[in-house]
Amino acid sequence: MTTLYIRNDEGFRIAEPAEIFDRARALLAQRYRAGSPVLSSPALTREYLRLHIGPSDYEQFGCLHLDSRHRLIAAEILFRGTLANASVYPREVVKAALAKNSAALLLFHNHPSGIAEPSSADEMITSRLKE
Repeated sequence: MTTLYIRNDEGFRIAEPAEIFDRARALLAQRYRAGSPVLSSPALTREYLRLHIGPSDYEQFGCLHLDSRHRLIAAEILFRGTLANASVYPREVVKAALAKNSAALLLFHNHPSGIAEPSSADEMITSRLKE
């Protein structure tokens, strides 16, 4: 196991988990800042999403707002659910896209259970969103 330390006025101390996550978020914000062409492949998008919502213990549904050159405008969690599901409303997805002036969207949600297979509810909402 790795131990991370923080330097303060008295020397070094073991970092608290919240401090580690705060610093990691700050580093991600620098690396994935708005307008950066970082989401140019499925692998980079997967890495970004894994870091963005990976450690969550509840379902989240959101979108990555992209400009006309597919650069990231913003990442937004639109719906939060429970361990097993999240209610998604297509009207709210459209409203969010219009509010951010998105030229394109990447929609995502996590599976905190660890089972990546799409459920029938996943397939149904995907169909509704396509419509």
